[in-house]
Amino acid sequence: MKLIINSTSMVPIYEQIVEQIRTRILQGELLPDTMLPSVRSLASELKISALTVKKAYDHLEEEGLTITVHGKGTFVNTMDPGRVLEERRREVEADLEMAIRKGRSCSLSDEELKQMFDLLLEEQGCYS
Repeated sequence: MKLIINSTSMVPIYEQIVEQIRTRILQGELLPDTMLPSVRSLASELKISALTVKKAYDHLEEEGLTITVHGKGTFVNTMDPGRVLEERRREVEADLEMAIRKGRSCSLSDEELKQMFDLLLEEQGCYS
């Protein structure tokens, strides 16, 4: 599995793994019942600790995105389409929250942020 790890990032490596696999699952790149690489093989491929990969896989399972079958491996779980939509909405919400925090750190007012958002929506053809 092709994952990109940024060792200089402030984001922990296991979170980078979780985010990339989560994104692939939610975008339909990894279909239900697809087997993920074993913990050891992914750790070897990424040149990281197997415990880091195990932690990432545990998080994915806690989120209900994967299921681990003892002796067989970790597989992409079957997802309810409504749950997939809700997960994607949460991602958009998190991105918007980050944009608001960044705007506030640049001393932008709420009105300026709203104007920027409206302008960007308009440019994307989202307003009728």
